[in-house]
Amino acid sequence: MKHLIKITIIALIAVSFTSCNKNSRPNYQYMPNMYESVGYEAYQESDAFANGVEAQLPVDGTIPRGYTPFDYLNTTEGYELAKANLTSPLDSLSIDENRGKTLFGIYCAICHGNNGNGEGKLIEKGIIPGSYAVKDITIGSIYHTIYYGKNSMGSYANFINEEERWQVAAYVQTLKKKLTK
Repeated sequence: MKHLIKITIIALIAVSFTSCNKNSRPNYQYMPNMYESVGYEAYQESDAFANGVEAQLPVDGTIPRGYTPFDYLNTTEGYELAKANLTSPLDSLSIDENRGKTLFGIYCAICHGNNGNGEGKLIEKGIIPGSYAVKDITIGSIYHTIYYGKNSMGSYANFINEEERWQVAAYVQTLKKKLTK
């Protein structure tokens, strides 16, 4: 009987503690500024800046992180200039033919064919007219074409980064050598 009374008292104490717990109300906040921060307006008027607006435009000539400017224009003259003057920044040790081949297979082979002979699936099926074989090209013209696109080929600058574009251009050069033998 004594044990039953003790168990009952312990059970009542446990029930009373759990019944006082209210899940809909948050616990005590030790650092309320972390939970309820003040919202600041980015474009509000401010005396701290010259034009009175907190958000400012970047300074002229600034370059976003991870972006390298391309000095050749998207014109026929820019293409010819890149064809004549643009060289790869990759040295022979950093060129990875397997990686270039993989990227070529992903982005280029659908039109240009796996061997670069212009017999890709889209051309065979007549979806894209013409032949897109590697012809009178240089590594500079290949990079320019990947960067801006040419004729019905669009730009791939948003799909592959600068180093990958150079890897593809180097691989296309190896395909050109195989095709012109």
